[in-house]
Amino acid sequence: MSRRGWVLFALMSVIWGVPYLMIKVVVEGGVSVPVLVFARFAVGAAVLLPLVLRSVGARGLRDMVRRHWPMLAAFAMLEMIVPWWLLSDAERRLTSSMTGLLIAVTPIMAVLAGRLTGGSERIDGRRWTGLVIGLAGVAVLAAPELRGGDTWAIIEVLLTACGYTLGPLLVARRLADVPGLPMTAACLTFGALLYAGPAAATWPDAMPSGRVLAALAGLAVICTALAFVIFFALIREVGPARALVFTYVNPAVAVLAGVVLLGEPLTLTIVLASVLILGGSILAMTRQPAEPPAPAEVPVPVADPSPADPSHR
Repeated sequence: MSRRGWVLFALMSVIWGVPYLMIKVVVEGGVSVPVLVFARFAVGAAVLLPLVLRSVGARGLRDMVRRHWPMLAAFAMLEMIVPWWLLSDAERRLTSSMTGLLIAVTPIMAVLAGRLTGGSERIDGRRWTGLVIGLAGVAVLAAPELRGGDTWAIIEVLLTACGYTLGPLLVARRLADVPGLPMTAACLTFGALLYAGPAAATWPDAMPSGRVLAALAGLAVICTALAFVIFFALIREVGPARALVFTYVNPAVAVLAGVVLLGEPLTLTIVLASVLILGGSILAMTRQPAEPPAPAEVPVPVADPSPADPSHR
């Protein structure tokens, strides 16, 4: 990997590892979930739209939306509009580090979803082992919270992970020819319009503290708008498959940020769950080495490569 690739990789490892911390700061600072999500959409769209208009023009963006609007709306609902609400609401009751770890189950769900929705990729013994180990990690992590009465918050985060799984699958199968940055800008604009009313109805009576405003700005500008710019640059630099390796680092960053900056507890349960979830995810996403080719006279079917995840949290 080039030096530029390593820099982009390091940036994405951190930028998509700290949103959980920022969300926690905002929801505990008196900002409602609709206002938080609206700000993320609106500021993200305000940053990305000028870049997109400069690259494809207003007509190009309008034509793209007109041709693909049903699938764009579906992708926005699965990847952003519903998950960002659920995630923010869940963090009113869960720690940021636990939330980041639960989201790490997304690669495991992606393997299952690809198989259940007609994907041709085979799940071998190694990958089944990874699925079982990863789900065991989720059980270890969630069990204490379920006993403590936070069942719905756990469900919200797991539903968020489902959205993060199905959104990229939809893009790979129905929107593969749509450029990533214009698609993201259109989805952010759609989300901002959708959340404008609920945000206005729950707007805070008093100005939030500087700490809360800084977290909200960081979430919208850095972890949303800038993150997508860097993400697509990373894909161009190292390819989609290698670009996604940073998703294995994000949960560790989420846990570290929560423990160091918010004083969240680093318990044996979190450490054990981290090992199980991340280890299971790596196994579930790793293919076994290809077998030696068959003799020339025997036709060998070749499976289609699995689509890479074009976007994330």
